[in-house]
Amino acid sequence: MEDTKIMTITDENGQEKEVEIILTFEDDKNKKKYVLFTDASTDDGNVYAYSYDEDGNMIDIEDEEEWNMCQEVLGAFLEEDE
Repeated sequence: MEDTKIMTITDENGQEKEVEIILTFEDDKNKKKYVLFTDASTDDGNVYAYSYDEDGNMIDIEDEEEWNMCQEVLGAFLEEDE
């Protein structure tokens, strides 16, 4: 990725960390917005997915169908990026 997008989040322990945004998208079916990112301080390859509201508050994805949809979108994005 040439245009790196960094955002700072606060974890559950109150610690701020920088994350690198892979992509954001909106699902027309459930009208939710999503952000997929990696931890910028590590090179572990983990991708994290959250939905977010209009105020930018991140919301845990707990529904398996939503997780699967995020994985499919990420897979399509990575294939397109190659």
